[in-house]
Amino acid sequence: MRFEETYEGWNAGRLTQFEAARILGMCERSFRRYLLKYEAEGLEGLIDRRLEQASHRRAPVDEVMALTEQYRTRHSGWNIKHFHGWYQRAGGSRSYTWVKKRLQEAALVPKAKKRGAHRKRRERSALPGMMIHQDGSTHEWVISRKWDLIVTMDDATSEHYSMFFADEEGTTSSFRGVRDVIVSHGLFSSFYSDRGSHYWHTPEAGGKVDKNNLTQFGHAMKQPGIEMIAAYSPEARGRSERAFGTHQGRLPQELALAGITDMEAANRYLQEVYLPVFNVEFSQPAPEEGSAFVPWIGGHLDDTLCEQYKRTVSADNCVRFETLEALAKLPT
Repeated sequence: MRFEETYEGWNAGRLTQFEAARILGMCERSFRRYLLKYEAEGLEGLIDRRLEQASHRRAPVDEVMALTEQYRTRHSGWNIKHFHGWYQRAGGSRSYTWVKKRLQEAALVPKAKKRGAHRKRRERSALPGMMIHQDGSTHEWVISRKWDLIVTMDDATSEHYSMFFADEEGTTSSFRGVRDVIVSHGLFSSFYSDRGSHYWHTPEAGGKVDKNNLTQFGHAMKQPGIEMIAAYSPEARGRSERAFGTHQGRLPQELALAGITDMEAANRYLQEVYLPVFNVEFSQPAPEEGSAFVPWIGGHLDDTLCEQYKRTVSADNCVRFETLEALAKLPT
């Protein structure tokens, strides 16, 4: 059903192939394959039957073992290109890439570090709800007081859906921002953030995030199927960073002018005065008409946007969590 909706958007010219593929969570090439199968066979053509077949190009285990053993015993320390040249001269018919992958899988040669990516400005998402940004900014928003400003905004329009002050950015504040978006607009497709510890576990400082070891926030996003995307530099979060620059240049002056010094009054000012004016001035139309938001049908929202822990009911029908103890309500 999701493919049919996206297909209609592409067929009507509202979506490009890149945008349609993004909504479906696939690459453009896969989307084009789906188009051909769908137009030829309908929905039945989208069933992937490759899982039922073994690849006829798969190399025999003996060939792989002979290759790795040859490298280990006689060519240890050779670079891959050098070894592949010898391999071809010895009658080998496999490609350079195939040889490289087999040696890397056997941990005989290391994987090369990825080259630095050339930065260019990323195009906006085609529709509202395709990607949501969230970030926090610690600043002296009122005199002698530093709070965190938590902003949740849309990538397609730069519209701020949620904006509030908190003592400290964390899991609770992130849940609150996401809840504001879902309640007011619906469920969105992807969530873009920095590598803060409440969003991601990062095994090595400055390294890649661990997408298998999820945080409490990550578990909550996984339940409704929201894709989480990690940003690896401030430049990657350019839209939210530029928005915070604007807020830091305007908001402290407005709060001072209004005589606001406490957080409760500041949050009230954000909702009633600052946020509506900011969105009118700075938000812009999405590249395409329509919306990627879908209604929330996952039950009580607070049961999803919360921290969840597993505990075992003891023999006396009690459940213990940290220093608390409660009688478990077991079904009769």
